[in-house]
Amino acid sequence: MTGQWRDLASYILLLGIGGLLLELLLLEHHEDPWQWTPIVLLASGLVVTAACVVRPSAPLVRAQRALMATYLAAATLGIFFHLRANVEFELELRPSMAGLQLVIETLKGAMPALAPGAMAQLGLLGLLVTWKHPALNRRTPEDEGSA
Repeated sequence: MTGQWRDLASYILLLGIGGLLLELLLLEHHEDPWQWTPIVLLASGLVVTAACVVRPSAPLVRAQRALMATYLAAATLGIFFHLRANVEFELELRPSMAGLQLVIETLKGAMPALAPGAMAQLGLLGLLVTWKHPALNRRTPEDEGSA
């Protein structure tokens, strides 16, 4: 039964990664090098996750796990960049704004401040998919040669 849940979660992960990647491409989220980061990570995640679904192996599962951890870091950076851009924009419009009003306007700003959190959710789902993955317990001839 666990394998069925892992497969279902993997398909949901693929759907989420593909959807977010498409959204970023449609939004032309590639004006500067930092904006390419989620696009590259999502495209990589699509390939690695699909490979893990089709033919899971210990190296692929480890790569997926590492990539999903990177999603969490990228999401944190994305939230920071979105918030920073919104603060700069709000202060340019109203330099005297401060306190709670600045926080509220920053969260409601032009850049969707918490949108990068979607990448964190995908990263967490991907880490869940790789948790206690059966491919990590299999011994292959390559493993025997390196032991």
